[in-house]
Amino acid sequence: MRKRNIRSIKHELVKKSREALLAAVQIYNNPNITFKTESFITLSIIGWTYLLHAYYHSLKKDYHYYSQKKINGRKKYDTTKNNAKKTWSLEDCINKEFCPLDKDSINNLRFIIGIRHEIEHQMTNKIDEYLSAKLQACAINFDYYITKLFGEKYSLSKYLSLNIQFSPISEEQKSILSDNSYLTSNVRNFITSFENSLSDEDKKSSRYAYRVLLTPISVNSPNKADKTITFIPANSSVAKDIQNTYVVLKETEKKKYLPNEIITEMKKLGFVKFNMHNHTELWKSMDAKNPKYNFGTKVAKTWYWYQNWFEEVKKHCEGKIEKYR
Repeated sequence: MRKRNIRSIKHELVKKSREALLAAVQIYNNPNITFKTESFITLSIIGWTYLLHAYYHSLKKDYHYYSQKKINGRKKYDTTKNNAKKTWSLEDCINKEFCPLDKDSINNLRFIIGIRHEIEHQMTNKIDEYLSAKLQACAINFDYYITKLFGEKYSLSKYLSLNIQFSPISEEQKSILSDNSYLTSNVRNFITSFENSLSDEDKKSSRYAYRVLLTPISVNSPNKADKTITFIPANSSVAKDIQNTYVVLKETEKKKYLPNEIITEMKKLGFVKFNMHNHTELWKSMDAKNPKYNFGTKVAKTWYWYQNWFEEVKKHCEGKIEKYR
């Protein structure tokens, strides 16, 4: 009886997790919905939480919050106001040493959880395209793990397909896609802070962010004429040529410098007498922290300078070369 109960609960959790991800993808792919990223994030977090609960349940791990103190030899569980046991959040699930997910999939989920924290109490606008690679990776990772942990019968791969558009991407749309200025500062600051904590290899992982390059092609071969997508090996000469010649719109913030890093770089360029006092005087005289100039941004109480400010400092030093050399 006990074994049947364990299997029943596990099956119900897996089923609910699968339904949550299906709903997330269906909403995201619906052209009539504008609140799609926020909806995807909410539902996918629920789906991943149920999936990991099912896995921990199958291992007979107690995934409920409880006090270390025991009453009459029993755990004292934390409960809701209606006396339901509180289960682990997704954040706690992925922090366990017995979590079955790989590092890059965990990075992806930590990113999505962080975005959820930033947007749940503040209205957002036009963040769909900016976060799409992370959401695509989240969906693919989910299908991989639900299949790996619970079998092919739960796979969602047949439901994940390329969206069809009514028109090619225009020049105006390209400009919008490459511009992240519309992101609210708290979301932008979170992305900056989070991705600064990752290595370059972490950020390149398709488990963290899944990116594809789409380009219109003309087809001479009749048997390929009806293919919307043609896959080429990543190590092929064609793929390498694309990587070398195509400028990819990255979903990361601009390169940033701390003040001392700018001083160090100026000294490397030969301006050995340029110091922090000179730098402070310069940015104050130019009112460089005024948001309208977009010379930098504040992240977690720390100011970072953008590349365009680096160039301004370099130009200033070159104009006073005798003073700083």
